Amino acid sequence: MRRTSIFGSLFESSSGRALTVAAAAMAGARVLTLLGRRPMRLQGAVALITGGSRGLGLTLARELAARGANLVLLARSEAELEAAERELAPHTDVLGIPCDVTDRAAVERAIGEAVARMGHLDLVINNASIIQVGPLEALTDEDFRAAMDVNFWGTVHTTLAALPHLGRGARVCNITSIGGKVAIPHLLPYACAKFAAVGFSEGMRAELAKRGVVVTTIVPGLMRTGSPENALFKGEREREYAWFTAGDATALSALSVERAARRIVRAIQRGESEVTLSWQAKVLRYAHALFPSLVMAALGIMNRMLPTASGPDPIAVRGRDLVNRSERIRRLIEEQAKKTRQYIH
Repeated sequence: MRRTSIFGSLFESSSGRALTVAAAAMAGARVLTLLGRRPMRLQGAVALITGGSRGLGLTLARELAARGANLVLLARSEAELEAAERELAPHTDVLGIPCDVTDRAAVERAIGEAVARMGHLDLVINNASIIQVGPLEALTDEDFRAAMDVNFWGTVHTTLAALPHLGRGARVCNITSIGGKVAIPHLLPYACAKFAAVGFSEGMRAELAKRGVVVTTIVPGLMRTGSPENALFKGEREREYAWFTAGDATALSALSVERAARRIVRAIQRGESEVTLSWQAKVLRYAHALFPSLVMAALGIMNRMLPTASGPDPIAVRGRDLVNRSERIRRLIEEQAKKTRQYIH
């Protein structure tokens, strides 16, 4: 009896210490979280957005302008940048700079120009991205390189070039994807690049904490941005466009881009570490974390229902340029695409 009592006491003592340590760890994590969430003042701040001339980037620019931030928009198309500047100029100070984020030297020049014109830099949003849709059989090495160049290296180039100009309290926000947590069939180059971007973003949050620069990782699910019109399709292009657009076009399956922008800006202000957008993305992410084999089996079944291809397809076609796409599917996406300026060349 005495031996049992001794072991029981030891067990209770060990359990108590474990609970105390766990409680202390949770409290410490909470304190660190709160320290990272000191609100950022956006009035008068200078925000740089890559891919800022259309889609989510332009919607974020509108949201930041409404909160008093000044804007620097980077994008490849001068025409798109000019249209964005005309829209935003009555509401805030805005500077559009043509820039290809895959070119580090060009990014460094653009950020140098932005700081020279605006005087300082408080927020960088890495949003520039491309997406290719098609089965593995239709993809080439170049598809993977192109996705990495924009979605990963574009984020790295812009962040590293901006760092010397970011002081304590500055923010970096990286727009990744649920595809950077769970690889979706027919989006493999995109998923690979977004997985890399998530790792970079998480690592940079830890690395830059000592400098007082706060990094936020955004993990969106599908959003109604009209982006299928500028997505690149391979293989049975019209059928790929149909399934991809159907998932991206309705309130049942995709989050409003305006709502997404508001949540992203709130996360930036609070200094949140990571935010997953849309209930669908959250369900997929947590299901994959708990039951990875089951989720991957389900995705394998999904892949069997998607179009196939006979071999590598060297030609990728933008959604808006597909000749035989379904008119009904096109109409689903067109209104949102116009709202986010997906059609300006």
